[in-house]
Amino acid sequence: MNELLLAAITIAVLMVATWLISVAIKDASIVDITWGLGFATVATVLWIADDAKSGLDTLLWLMASIWGLRLCFYLARRNLGHGEDYRYKAMRKRWGPAFPIISFATVYLLQGTLMWVVSLPLQLSHRAEGSIGFLAIVGVILWAVGVYFEAVGDLQLSRFKGDPSNEGKVLDTGLWRLTRHPNYFGDACVWWGIALVACSVSVGRWGLIGAAVMNILLLKVSGVALLERSLVRRKPEYQAYIDRTSAFIPRPPKSS
Repeated sequence: MNELLLAAITIAVLMVATWLISVAIKDASIVDITWGLGFATVATVLWIADDAKSGLDTLLWLMASIWGLRLCFYLARRNLGHGEDYRYKAMRKRWGPAFPIISFATVYLLQGTLMWVVSLPLQLSHRAEGSIGFLAIVGVILWAVGVYFEAVGDLQLSRFKGDPSNEGKVLDTGLWRLTRHPNYFGDACVWWGIALVACSVSVGRWGLIGAAVMNILLLKVSGVALLERSLVRRKPEYQAYIDRTSAFIPRPPKSS
């Protein structure tokens, strides 16, 4: 079966199943947990379906699966048992009884489509001649930097929020001293790294589209832009943090 079609079917089954569960438990935020799981699932299905696995195929499977499963388990541990996210609560209140159907189109179908686009590097690299060369090594290094920033950033934030004395305060130590969003920066590095590895085969270069889409999402749509509008309203110290700290690419903070 064509890899693009196989990935689309895999994502469709996963998102429909997640949507049905969300309707049953009245919690649309479980889609956030499925985001990382979805990429790991796509990578695994493509790897299993490949009857001529190369070292490059296995490398991409491992990169996507390690990243996706870590994100899935982190969000599951953070979110489950704490009720529905405020974003989906607001949508549920706005749309009332029509929310389940509307959420399928505006949340699950949309995220499934984006997942298919972002995972293009995984899809396009299969069954094509390629080997692990210089470009793949650079991609793995960039991916490793991304996993470090994302995992350590999440851990530092989790510990900070776990201390009741930090209620209402802004985390500006550790990686959060260098960038206001180390987890999002790490996420971008991960997918540019995966895309570079996929570029080891000529058709895989089209996978750079997936990394670019992820970068745009993180900076302009559901990541930095959306989160910071909320943080500026809720935390008085956040504007000063913005003034001295890089939004995305790590660098030393500006002096007062």
